[in-house]
Amino acid sequence: MKFRKMTIIAIVMALSFTAGLAWAGNLVIKGSTTVLPIAQKVAEAYMKQNPDVKISIEGGGSGNGIKALIDGSTDIADSSRFIKDKEVALAVEKGRYPVPFGVAYDCIVPVVHPINNLTNLTTDQLKRIYMGQVKNWKEIGGPDRPVVVISRDTSSGTYEVWEEKVLKGQKVYPGALLQASNGAVAQAVSKNKNAIGYIGIGYVNNDVKALMVDNIAGTPETALNGTYLISRALYMFTSGWPTGEAASFINYMLHPQKGQKYVAEAGFVPLY
Repeated sequence: MKFRKMTIIAIVMALSFTAGLAWAGNLVIKGSTTVLPIAQKVAEAYMKQNPDVKISIEGGGSGNGIKALIDGSTDIADSSRFIKDKEVALAVEKGRYPVPFGVAYDCIVPVVHPINNLTNLTTDQLKRIYMGQVKNWKEIGGPDRPVVVISRDTSSGTYEVWEEKVLKGQKVYPGALLQASNGAVAQAVSKNKNAIGYIGIGYVNNDVKALMVDNIAGTPETALNGTYLISRALYMFTSGWPTGEAASFINYMLHPQKGQKYVAEAGFVPLY
C-alpha cells in the first residue's frame, strides 16, 4: 500500500537547518485533534525519560497546526492530512520548508448511537446523508427517526479527508452540526439517538457504534491493506529538517519500541 512507502517524505528539495522554536528542554506541538492523543502519550513517555524537557501540546485542527508552523509559533505541526500546495507556497514565502513525517495510520469511521440498528452504510448512502438528502433513517433501512448530521469544522483534516473520499468534493450541507474535535463528535453522537458522525478509529468507544462502509470495517488490517475506503496516514511536520529537541522527539516517535507502541495504545495503527 502506498502508505507503507511513506514513512518520511520531503516536500521540497531545499531544507532549512534552523532550529525553530525549540531550545534546550522545550518543544511546542500544535494541530490535529486526531493526532493529539498520540502526541500526548508519546510526549508523556518522552518527558519521563527526559525530565528536563517540557513539551507543550495543543489541538485546534490540522489547518491551524500547519498555519502555526508557517508563522513560526510551533516546532511540530500535527496533521491528519497532507499539506496543501498553497500552504507550502506560503511557508516558502516566509523562508520555511515543511518536512513531513508519517507517524501512524488511521481509519475515519462513521458512528451512530448504539440504539441504531444499522451496521453498514454504503459510500453513496453516506454521501447522501452528508449532503442532506436523507432526512429519515427509515429511508436507508434504519429506525423511523430523523437524521441528525454531525460533522467536523472546515479547519479539520478529518473533515477534508471525509469531503474528498465520501463527498467527492461536495460540501457538507448547511444543516449539519459542526464540532471542533473528534472527541466532541463522539460525545454529541453518544447523547443523540438520531445522530451520525465520523471520527478517527482511536476515538471509538462503547458510547458510540462504529458502522462498516461498503461492508468493510475500519480496522488496523483494512487501513494497512487499503481495502477500507476512508483510511489515511497521520503526520507530523517540521520547518526544515528537524534539529535539537525536535529531532530527538521525532526519532523517538518513529522508533518501533518507543513512540510507535504508544500509537497502538492510543487506538491507532503503528507504522510497523
